[in-house]
Amino acid sequence: MTDDVQTIKDLYAAAEGDRLDLASFLRCFSGDGYVRNVPAQMDFRGQDIALVASGMADAFPDIHREIFSISAAENLIVVELAIRGTHQGTLMTPTGPVPATGKRIDVPCCDVFRMKDGKVVSFHCYNAANIMQQQLS
Repeated sequence: MTDDVQTIKDLYAAAEGDRLDLASFLRCFSGDGYVRNVPAQMDFRGQDIALVASGMADAFPDIHREIFSISAAENLIVVELAIRGTHQGTLMTPTGPVPATGKRIDVPCCDVFRMKDGKVVSFHCYNAANIMQQQLS
C-alpha cells in the first residue's frame, strides 16, 4: 500500500506546471488504466491520459495541486486536494474553449484511485467545476 501512495505522489508531482513530465505521469497508469473527469463527463484512455495533465498545464502554467490528505485501503487511494493556478492559456471544456482570463483559481477536489500492481487502474476526479467557473467569470 505504501508503494501505491508513492505512485500517487509521483503522479501529482509529474502534473505540476513548473515541472510537467507527461512521460512520468503516463508511467503511473496500467496499460488498461483510465481517467474520468466526473463533472465534465469525460474519460481518457491510453496516450490521451496525458491530456489530463497537459490540458490543465496549458491553461494554468503555474498549476499546483495542494494535497490535504491521502487515505489508503487495500487497492483504493482517496486524495483530498485543491487545484490552484492562474488562468493564462485556453482551457478546453466539454462546452468549448475558455480563453485566458488572468484570474486565479482555488478549486476543491477529491480524487479516487483504484490500484493494481503499483499502477493506477482508474482515476476518478471529482473537482468542483462550478467553483472554477465562478472564479473564472
